[in-house]
Amino acid sequence: MPEMLEGKKIVVLAGGVGGSRLVRGMAHHLEPQQMTVIVNTGDDFTHCGLHISPDIDTVLYHLAGLAHVERGWGIQNDTFHGMDALKWLGGETWFNIGDRDLAIHLLRTQLLQRGHTLTEVTAYMARNLGILHAVLPMSDDACRTMLDTDEGVLEFQHYFVRHHWQPAIRRIYWQGAESARPTAAVMQALRSADLLVIAPSNPFVSVAPILQLPGVKEAAAALPVIAMSPIIGGMAVKGPAAKMFRELLGKPASVEAVIDYYDGLLDGLVMDELDADLLPALRTRVKHLSAMPTLMLTPQKQIEVAGQFLQFAQTMLMDM
Repeated sequence: MPEMLEGKKIVVLAGGVGGSRLVRGMAHHLEPQQMTVIVNTGDDFTHCGLHISPDIDTVLYHLAGLAHVERGWGIQNDTFHGMDALKWLGGETWFNIGDRDLAIHLLRTQLLQRGHTLTEVTAYMARNLGILHAVLPMSDDACRTMLDTDEGVLEFQHYFVRHHWQPAIRRIYWQGAESARPTAAVMQALRSADLLVIAPSNPFVSVAPILQLPGVKEAAAALPVIAMSPIIGGMAVKGPAAKMFRELLGKPASVEAVIDYYDGLLDGLVMDELDADLLPALRTRVKHLSAMPTLMLTPQKQIEVAGQFLQFAQTMLMDM
């Protein structure tokens, strides 16, 4: 663990595979009391009567060492007998759920129906999975990411999984945003943090849902903020982030576009070594910049990359 970060409290905003990989690596270096992960729940939806929280589960599976290494989502060595039976019976199978993954959704739905909050349910599951670092849903209120596309308005999972993120997006909004609030635990974590990390998650659909909740962006702006770019060489490692930069902002995906998107929020940014030639031009935009390997395709690389990232965060804090 970087010596300077000893005793420091770090909050990570995360969602999706990229964010979960960094979180898993950081957990190797940071004590449980040091790191709190605030997870996007804009992707949550109801499927086959079950409350599914894809980003929460992806974070939990990575922290528990259960995540499927190649895919990044789901559980390693899971079976799919339930989905096979559902297909046999003529049910909807466009959203693939493994058998052990299904148990998570069944239990979550049951506990929510009994009156427990999503925060309570997530903490219960984390404990039973042996996870010691705090994992907080961004809200206990429904706040669903909706995409206005050339094929109509789609819930995020329908856009992402069912339509393979091919429809062109005109606008993103959040159903329930007028009443959704961050939890008290989320706001307390932000108020007590020494550093805010924005993981290499999709800025539009994994980070923005968290930041748009009342009070969150203001709390973030009061902290030192460091991000890892989700864009490498003009491309996203996984998913539609690069496509969203083009469709929603009218600009190609790039590290500079990431900086533009966060609009003055960043004190530091780590980009991949593939984009190292951009460093001189971007130093006028973000004071603390570094280029290093950021691909985290294996658990060992997650640990290595997170260690280098935290070392740079340490240097940034020492200079502030």
